[in-house]
Amino acid sequence: MIFAIHVQHLNSGAVMLAIRLSDDIESRLDSLAKKTGRTKTFYAREAILTHLEDLEDYYLAAETVERIRRGEESMHSSEDVRKSLGLDD
Repeated sequence: MIFAIHVQHLNSGAVMLAIRLSDDIESRLDSLAKKTGRTKTFYAREAILTHLEDLEDYYLAAETVERIRRGEESMHSSEDVRKSLGLDD
């Protein structure tokens, strides 16, 4: 699959993002748009929004794991946290 991104800032404050998709993905997207009466842009935006939070969470977690491995971040057991909050009384 070819993947390239071109970003253009528009006067409205929005950003136009152009991506290249394989013929297969573009065909599937086009078919879905035609069947549902929505635009390909709608579905591309929905796909990005659906997965963006998961990707952000993944990379934040990966960064945290690296800080832990380098000794820059400490870990606490759930037992210690519960005790410090007075939840195990």
